[in-house]
Amino acid sequence: MRSPHAFRNGESPSSRDHTHFHSTVVAQKLRRFNSLILLLRLASFSFSLASAVFMLTNSRGSGSPHWYDFDAFRFVFVANAIVALYSVFEMGTCVWEFSRETTLWPEAFQVWFDFGHDQVFSYLLLSAGSASAALARTMRGGDTCTANKAFCLQSDVAIGLGFAAFLFLAFSSCFSGFRVACFLITGSRFHLYS
Repeated sequence: MRSPHAFRNGESPSSRDHTHFHSTVVAQKLRRFNSLILLLRLASFSFSLASAVFMLTNSRGSGSPHWYDFDAFRFVFVANAIVALYSVFEMGTCVWEFSRETTLWPEAFQVWFDFGHDQVFSYLLLSAGSASAALARTMRGGDTCTANKAFCLQSDVAIGLGFAAFLFLAFSSCFSGFRVACFLITGSRFHLYS
């Protein structure tokens, strides 16, 4: 009977070590996790930029209302522009993490920065969308949307795109929260290292 420690087919002790295989699996999981976060940030950027552009171009002429005449629509534009800029920065940090395999800032600062800003900007988009949706509903009940359907339709599109940006940023915030929880429990932003 063969010993369980005997080597087969030219194996050496180092080839039976599963540490390398485990680290490859961990690296693949981390790459997938980071890719998902990058995809969510890209979607958030795309929708918030589209919302800001739709609101910015929502003026039909001298007889039509202008988006900047309404506080809630200005709030939608500014909130989505801020989130678009933030998303570009966060996509840059994701690419940095892919290429350098380390965070842009110290890990403790990075996880709290991402989580805190994702939370703040998610609520910013939600409050802007809610305020503008209430205004748009009020405008539909009055004469504004009867006389200027295109203005109201484009406002509704911008508001809807802002809500979509909120959803993607909220999902990204969930992943950032997962990283914070892992950091608090294990001392690393990924539970896979422990």
